[in-house]
Amino acid sequence: MNKYIPFSLFHCFIFLLFSACQPKTDIQSAQPKTDSLTISPEEASPRQQVMSHTTANKGKIEAMREIPVYSRIAEQIVMFGIERTGQKVKKGQVVVRLSDAALREKILHSRTKLEKAEFQYQAILMGQGYKHDHLDSAPENIKKLARINSGYNEAKAELHELEHQLSYYTIVAPISGAVSQIKNTLYGAAQPGEALFYIVDTEHLKVSFDVLENEMVKYQMGANVTVSTVAYPSEQHTATVSAISPVIDNNGMVHIEATLIPHPHLMPGMTAFVTI
Repeated sequence: MNKYIPFSLFHCFIFLLFSACQPKTDIQSAQPKTDSLTISPEEASPRQQVMSHTTANKGKIEAMREIPVYSRIAEQIVMFGIERTGQKVKKGQVVVRLSDAALREKILHSRTKLEKAEFQYQAILMGQGYKHDHLDSAPENIKKLARINSGYNEAKAELHELEHQLSYYTIVAPISGAVSQIKNTLYGAAQPGEALFYIVDTEHLKVSFDVLENEMVKYQMGANVTVSTVAYPSEQHTATVSAISPVIDNNGMVHIEATLIPHPHLMPGMTAFVTI
């Protein structure tokens, strides 16, 4: 029976040796290989490095001016060419017409009055011995007195004034831009001093933003900045610094404005991000 003991001891020795080696192998295989995931600052791409050092200042795109369109007279609107907010208009485009029937009636009567005054003027000169075909040969002081006595000057001035007023009945756009506010409508009553609508000057835009006091040295007058918007983040627009506030607010911020080059995708009120 003792002859089997050496064989059993040999098997136990092999088993223990195998067990001692197994945990070491498992520990090595369980260790994550993190070397390939570690990126040193020197290995970062130039784009990543630039992004880490570039800060964008949040701003707002604004129109340099918003023009109200008025009527000079009180009259009914018979043509209103404004249909919606945002509608594009061109400078000089007819946008509103007012009813001119009453004025044209006055002009007709004024022309008749002027004709009568002209006949009276001629009659005065002929009464002084000047022939009808040679009235222009009369001395200037005689003709002047005849025009006054006949009412010719007064009638002519009245007609000229009425014809000038006729231009008030056709209203044109004072600038090119987009309609922002509509205050009246077709067949409404236009009143002097009350805006019919407003036009935003979309051809002259600016971006307004604030920067920290210690960054204002970067934004000198005439410096170019890059502008992007929330609506079109992939587009970059160029603007030129045109105004720098001389006052630093309580939060240590400086207000800056930059003039934008017009673009169809740029509209007043847009949120913008400015970098230099």
